[in-house]
Amino acid sequence: MRPVGVGMLGAGFIGEFHTLGLRYVPEARVVAHADASPERREAFAARFDSRPHATIEALCADPEVDLVIVSLPNHLHREAVLAAAAAGKAVACTKPLGRNAAEAADMVGAVRAAGVWSAYLENVVFNLDLMRVKEMVDAGAIGRVTTIRAREGHSGPHAAHFWDAELAGGGALLDMASHGTEVARYLLGKDLAATEVFAWGATLVHGARTTGEDNAVMVIRFEDGRAATCDVSWTSKGGLEGRFEVYGDAGRIVHDMGTGTIRAFIERPAGYLGEKADADTGWVFPVPDEVRVHGHDAMLADVVESFRAGRAPQETLRDGYIVNCILDSAYRSMRSGRWEPVVVDPEVAGG
Repeated sequence: MRPVGVGMLGAGFIGEFHTLGLRYVPEARVVAHADASPERREAFAARFDSRPHATIEALCADPEVDLVIVSLPNHLHREAVLAAAAAGKAVACTKPLGRNAAEAADMVGAVRAAGVWSAYLENVVFNLDLMRVKEMVDAGAIGRVTTIRAREGHSGPHAAHFWDAELAGGGALLDMASHGTEVARYLLGKDLAATEVFAWGATLVHGARTTGEDNAVMVIRFEDGRAATCDVSWTSKGGLEGRFEVYGDAGRIVHDMGTGTIRAFIERPAGYLGEKADADTGWVFPVPDEVRVHGHDAMLADVVESFRAGRAPQETLRDGYIVNCILDSAYRSMRSGRWEPVVVDPEVAGG
């Protein structure tokens, strides 16, 4: 089995999740990382025995790096993917691929022109329970799927860059509905085109911190008339919400990522409980193995194994581009108050 040297761009929260997601992938390890913060660089190096770099370019030039994983804020995704492609490195980029479809298209074009392998890092579709939902849907257990509903929420982002809507490219919709959008495509079938979107968004609570929407709802209509709804919030108290409901003409399936197998009433803090936990005493819901539960283990295994085999991964940059096209339509709908068409460049989406 050929070893795979991974270069991790980003030593923050999601960079750590992606690194931990490689724990059980044979012959794959993070050999180098880069981050703008000297403190984060050194802490990451000490924790994961990885070689630190100060810049994107330095990591991409590292001869031991075979695969670059982009775990950076949204505004750096394009720069990082283009740098990896220019260096001839395989690259996988976290969601959302771009701040908009134009950025995503640039990334797709760069990796194609360079002839490098690439992948889109959408962890939710690798959640074990959601993969079981997909198996049941494909087996016809609930008949023909009619509608899908996704509800994702928490009380607000953990990092400052999320709150800068101009820098990040959007607010709660871009941050969270990128998950629900790809879940809908995953369950309905990626060959089914999204044709139009209606969306509402507003800044209801965090107006002092952001000009972006902290609550939003969008409806995606597909070419056969079926629909998916994504309801997202940065003002939802009580910890991370991640609920996905699939309705068919012969049943329904409900998966709630936010309701784990453990609940406890505690009077003393027990340390880290889970992402976006709002309380450390009282009724709490500890996540036993958050990296695995949220799909990062299976996602990174698919990425590395697909790269090693030279085949396309389950989630490609093309998928990330289409998600961005759908979200762009949602933002246009927020401004217009009308259904807006999903505009996809066939040259970018093809191949």
